[in-house]
Amino acid sequence: MTDLTLSLLNPNTLLPHRAGIAGLALALSAIPPETAPLSWTVTEDEVRLSWEGSDREAIEWLTHKIYCIEDGYLNPPVLKLDRQSRYTFTQGVTSTLLQHNQQRTLEKQAKPLRFPVDPNQPEIEISYKDLLDCYYTGDFKDAFTSKGKFKDEIPIKGHHLPGLVECFVNGPYLESPVGFVSLLFLPLSCGYYALPAGRSALVIPEVKHLKNWVRLRRKSAGTPYIKFKAGGAGESGLRFLIQQKTVDNGQLLGIEYCEVYQLGTQAWDKNQKYLKQAVYRVKTNEQVLAIYESAEQFFPVRFRTTDKGQTWVATSQALPWIADNLISDHPWYSGFFEFIKKNKLFERQGLAKMTQFLSESERLLFQSVHDAFGKFRAGQFKARSDQMGGNLTKEQGWDVAKRSADKAIYRLQRPATQQEFAKALVDFLVQYRPSAAKGEGLEIYAWLHTGDNWRKARDLALLAIATYKKKTIEGAGDPDLGVDDIEPEEDSEGFEYTFS
Repeated sequence: MTDLTLSLLNPNTLLPHRAGIAGLALALSAIPPETAPLSWTVTEDEVRLSWEGSDREAIEWLTHKIYCIEDGYLNPPVLKLDRQSRYTFTQGVTSTLLQHNQQRTLEKQAKPLRFPVDPNQPEIEISYKDLLDCYYTGDFKDAFTSKGKFKDEIPIKGHHLPGLVECFVNGPYLESPVGFVSLLFLPLSCGYYALPAGRSALVIPEVKHLKNWVRLRRKSAGTPYIKFKAGGAGESGLRFLIQQKTVDNGQLLGIEYCEVYQLGTQAWDKNQKYLKQAVYRVKTNEQVLAIYESAEQFFPVRFRTTDKGQTWVATSQALPWIADNLISDHPWYSGFFEFIKKNKLFERQGLAKMTQFLSESERLLFQSVHDAFGKFRAGQFKARSDQMGGNLTKEQGWDVAKRSADKAIYRLQRPATQQEFAKALVDFLVQYRPSAAKGEGLEIYAWLHTGDNWRKARDLALLAIATYKKKTIEGAGDPDLGVDDIEPEEDSEGFEYTFS
């Protein structure tokens, strides 16, 4: 008789092992015990398995019961995936754990798939190669002796233990039977996301309470296509935690954090497409998740159509930058000075809405620069209008708006030290006297000279200018400029500001 105990408290386990144990507990919850050739017990922190006879027969029966391929998709019944989720799950697993051709077989000819992703938009069309077979649905002869017993040391490919750096000189990584069985069920616990530039994100949760996690995991839905496309690794982690419904009941779900493995090509190995590039740890933080959930609403996906009439999904540039700040315990706007240098700014409306999450001191500085810039710009419009002898055309208004922003940005981005920036900012506010700063000069000065706040102030000042629009935030006025439609539409090619 064979007895295996897979414990979350085992000091020899890594995060993928513990997530695999959770996946095993989830798998067992969907199997009628009376029909199984093995018995099990699941507690809050361990799974105990026992069976008579061949180890190989017991393990292969279990994996074949859990993993099945239907209509070209890897479709574990316990996950209850709909058509879109079967696609995202299969695509995610084959791009990460089963990335190597030796671990799965795909149909040679791709077929078109069409998904409805929004009731008001045309269907998305993508190409997909059916999955014919894979590691999890095959046999595991390398793990067993000729008599069907577990080997003492079982060779494991690096794909099945994410982050493992294999040393080919010393041979494959070797696992114990307990570690091997744990990793077989890792795919059931993970989240999968497609990143830009052909990269993938594999999200592995840290589960602390098996029974609670299984109960709530069985209620959660799969990943629809529109959620499968993420802008970055940090965004993938936050999206995974929200999808697992941790915001309202994070302790009950039993997830304290998750780790995101960003996978992509490395310069030194072009043969494998999904080697580990970076690892991020994303903690379960209700406030952070709430901010990100709001940001998802402020920066929705956009639908685009090709010349051939095909619809595709364009993701936000700002959202992954905000997510990376949030998981690093930085203010959501941190690094705007650098971000705007690399990205054209077409999401001003969303950024303006994000200002509701500024602290009182941050909002004071943002609003002060906003008001001062409004007066500065009004003066620029008046001077140009007087020069032209009357009202400006729409094109002339756009030109003045762009030049006004460029001048103000240049003035505030040149300083490279705290003293230089503080002087430039104070001079700007004194010259244009924003109403928001009336009587608050000492508070602004004190905050600006505290720690590294001057860098935050620089980001906020540039953000206030770059997102400027009449009534950028509630209660913020703007003088009548005589040209009502100088602002480009949210998605137009508009004018871009000069940050260099």
